[in-house]
Amino acid sequence: MSLPIPSPGAPPLVSGWLDVTQPLVDLFADAISDHQFIHVDPERATRESAFGGTIAHGFLVLSLLSKLGAEVMELPGPGEVGINYGFDKVRFLMPVPVGQRIRGVFRVAAQEPKGGGILNRFDVTVELEHAAKPALAAEWLVLILKGDKA
Repeated sequence: MSLPIPSPGAPPLVSGWLDVTQPLVDLFADAISDHQFIHVDPERATRESAFGGTIAHGFLVLSLLSKLGAEVMELPGPGEVGINYGFDKVRFLMPVPVGQRIRGVFRVAAQEPKGGGILNRFDVTVELEHAAKPALAAEWLVLILKGDKA
């Protein structure tokens, strides 16, 4: 169920769990031409890496914020557009092993006027199921433009 973007201080929005599969990682590897064995070769990654198997690209996990966020927040309404304005901070804290499940936790840290719209600052974490530490922590900036600015 999607909800409007909450105000700062509201309880976090938490997505459902997403399976990180080898086909997903392989598709991403093809898209960005990063075929390092720790991502795409399960046998070699098991044998030669410290991860015990293949892991997702950090940028794949980061890019999945759009999918995870769309689960819990409504898209802008008619006459509005949401713009990915970037990140002020991104940290890859833990590897995401293929076969694991992740979910996004979104907290609105601040909202401020910007260029005829509202700039939303989200404190975001990507949690690994059954892990004490998140896989990713970021400050994500999303600009909502309205009317003729959209």
